[in-house]
Amino acid sequence: MATLKPGAALGASYRLVELLGSGAAGDVWRAERISGGEPVAAKILKPEHASDPALVERFIRERSVLIGLRHPNIVAVRDLVVEGEMIAIVMDLIPGGSLRELLDEQRTLKPADALTLVGQVFRALSEAHSRAVTHRDIKPDNVLLAAPWSGAAEDTVRVADFGIAAVVSERNRQTTGVLGTPQYMAPELISHGRTTPAADVYSAGVMLYELLSGRTPFAGPGTDFTIAYRHVTSHPPRLDLPAPIADWVARLLSKDPGERPVAADAAAEAVRLAKRFDSTAPLERAEAPTEFEEIDRPATMLRSDLLQTHADDGPDLYAQALSVDAPELGDAGQQTTVRPMPRLQAPVRGPEQDPDDAGRSRPSWLTRKNVLLGALGLVSLGVLVGGMMWVFGGDTSDAVPASEEPLEASQQDQQLPTGLSVARVATYDPVESRVALEVTYSAQKAPLSGSFLEVVPSPANGGACPPVVWEGVDAAKHQAVTGLDAKCGWRLDGVEVPADGRLTVRGSLPLEVADESELREWLELVSTETLASLLDPEASSTSYPVQRLVDVNVVVPSRAVGQSTLPVTLLPVWPDGPDEVHPLYQSPATGEPSRMLKETAGGEAGVRFSDSCSGAVAVSSDGLTVTTLAPTSECRIRAVVGNFTNLESAPLSITTREQLAHCA
Repeated sequence: MATLKPGAALGASYRLVELLGSGAAGDVWRAERISGGEPVAAKILKPEHASDPALVERFIRERSVLIGLRHPNIVAVRDLVVEGEMIAIVMDLIPGGSLRELLDEQRTLKPADALTLVGQVFRALSEAHSRAVTHRDIKPDNVLLAAPWSGAAEDTVRVADFGIAAVVSERNRQTTGVLGTPQYMAPELISHGRTTPAADVYSAGVMLYELLSGRTPFAGPGTDFTIAYRHVTSHPPRLDLPAPIADWVARLLSKDPGERPVAADAAAEAVRLAKRFDSTAPLERAEAPTEFEEIDRPATMLRSDLLQTHADDGPDLYAQALSVDAPELGDAGQQTTVRPMPRLQAPVRGPEQDPDDAGRSRPSWLTRKNVLLGALGLVSLGVLVGGMMWVFGGDTSDAVPASEEPLEASQQDQQLPTGLSVARVATYDPVESRVALEVTYSAQKAPLSGSFLEVVPSPANGGACPPVVWEGVDAAKHQAVTGLDAKCGWRLDGVEVPADGRLTVRGSLPLEVADESELREWLELVSTETLASLLDPEASSTSYPVQRLVDVNVVVPSRAVGQSTLPVTLLPVWPDGPDEVHPLYQSPATGEPSRMLKETAGGEAGVRFSDSCSGAVAVSSDGLTVTTLAPTSECRIRAVVGNFTNLESAPLSITTREQLAHCA
């Protein structure tokens, strides 16, 4: 690839202006659109990425995902340029610098500022995770500020490199095994190579720790591998902050991905803690520790044939064997248990037959292989007979007894497109043989309300639906007339979840559980059955809009006349597709907002229109009415509807009445 310099063309639409910086993936340039001079940022990937045909193909395949990821806290990808040996991602230009530069300047931040910034990162993660996109490299370098720092405020943060890190890391996994930056990598990435939304939450937790203390939790002496492995083996030093903050940071950094909150809940908690501890002073920058507290791990069992040989010869020779000169290895890093292995006596075999214990001969056909085959046949016959007895005579085996101890399990769904997150906790009471079920609904940007569905099945496949007694909500059994098939479903009416808030409803049902694993499996079944009913692509229904709405289409006419009110329709998109019969909202509006709009966006307060028409239209001060002004060949109307942000219409043209009459 030729050396790039200011003024060089980038594809057919852009021109490079100046180099802004370099990173692991590539160089970032300030660029501008050739037509109009609009400033943009262009990340030009390193040559080794551009020369990889598989990676180029994946970038092209992921183009629609990258460009379609729109959120106020995400750097928008505008275009993908693939030209010769060059791949460039064209993005919004964010002028405020990165959190890395802010940390270098401030050293540490007030807890309220750090929580506000990272809360916005969690919002960005929540949006991406709802679209099945993970970042894989959350760190201060990839989090930008919309303006030069003057304190944390709403929508200050823009997360960069969404999708880019995910695509490039596929190549890194094959060549170097590296999936991210060691200081910010989740334990499961290091130990198992698993990339999940929970790993992004962990990385954001590391970044929050760094903003609060001035260093990452496992920074210290050693190589990158040493630092990375501490994420698996060590506890992070506790922050000297109020307990609610320190405890929450520790939860974000949990070794178990299942114990971390989902991004939407983390965003809401960050907002709550920032308000509560607004006056808490920042910490002094902490020095990196030289030692870390290790987590409890299972002991290692060593079975040595050499030690067993001497053990069989007597205790004196066994002790002598242990005292043989050996290199000094220092203190063990973890407890080691030595367990001798029983030594097997090898039989003496003749060419045709083996002597048995009584000295008698056995036929040559009675070999180990034939004995094993015969035993296998007997086992198979036993399984077959046992299965027939179970089918025709009933299961006579003893059932696993119910636990005599209290049990608890928790489960969390991924955030839905409307901004709804659902967390469930089940607690088993062995005395009453009942399970208490807590369902917590959390909202993000917009208040959510209406009827919600919960499917509470029997643990036994095909068993009778358990009777549930609900508290704190009006509940009735789900009716099939809604168009949804939800066996064991319950309609919870009157649910109201405030923006950035949560609501918990409780139920109780008779249920016997053997152990915690069985309780957790049942709780996962509640989640999967509920989502399967709600998101069934074959079902046509407007019920439960908060849980079923997957997108919103902005519909405008393809051509409009200047100096007139532009009709704009917001169509709900369900799992089975757009619904043109039941619009979510129509502008200009008449009468009361639709029930669906009230439930999913809080009514008209959750709707705002804007445009990309360079003055060709005007939007009213309340953001609800669009008026055409001047002719233009292409104009798009943008909309925000509750948690659905950066919605955009198909292009329309605006003409004058004279032009329209001439065309007619």
